[in-house]
Amino acid sequence: MDGTLVDTEHLWWQAAAEIAAELGLTLTDHDLPEVLGQAIEHTAGHLHRSSGTTRTEAELAVRLGDNFAGKVAAEIVPRPGALALLAALRDARVPTALVSASPRRVVDLVLGSLGRDWFTVTLAAEDTERTKPAPDPYLAAAGLLGLDPAGCVAVEDTPTGVASAHAAGCAVLAVPSAVPIAAAPRVTLLDSLERADLALLGKLAAARAV
Repeated sequence: MDGTLVDTEHLWWQAAAEIAAELGLTLTDHDLPEVLGQAIEHTAGHLHRSSGTTRTEAELAVRLGDNFAGKVAAEIVPRPGALALLAALRDARVPTALVSASPRRVVDLVLGSLGRDWFTVTLAAEDTERTKPAPDPYLAAAGLLGLDPAGCVAVEDTPTGVASAHAAGCAVLAVPSAVPIAAAPRVTLLDSLERADLALLGKLAAARAV
């Protein structure tokens, strides 16, 4: 969702940077892998370790979640090509799942703005025991859709999401947002979802399903 469907990765970075500043930290490019594409609890743990604060990781997670949710509620902007691709999938009756490492309240904020009928099922961070980069979210999504993960295409924007989809056995279409994604086997890289269509997704799904 974040960085793929909607342009929220910069909001998540801003939220983390503001909480870091409260702890006396300044986030740099070195912190990108610990923030972008990561679950709130992961980033909270990173800030806790880096700052040596007496505040607990749970307290930091709540603060991060509140800050991020407030920013998302004020600014939800679809990524270029995202809604057009979803419309084509819906018209073709292709089952879809929203698989996010964001908490349910943030997912619901986004769906409340864009519409709740784009996806067959939605999964948030709380819906699986482990979230990205573990395979659990994508395995759960495929299970809810009644599909083999090998015949599914995951659309991702971060190395963390790509790792999750790979581990689940999905084909991956990667459109990097804030963090570069290295070329790799089983990863198709595009610079925008405006270049993606049903023919490409079908080709990727068929190649992995064989």
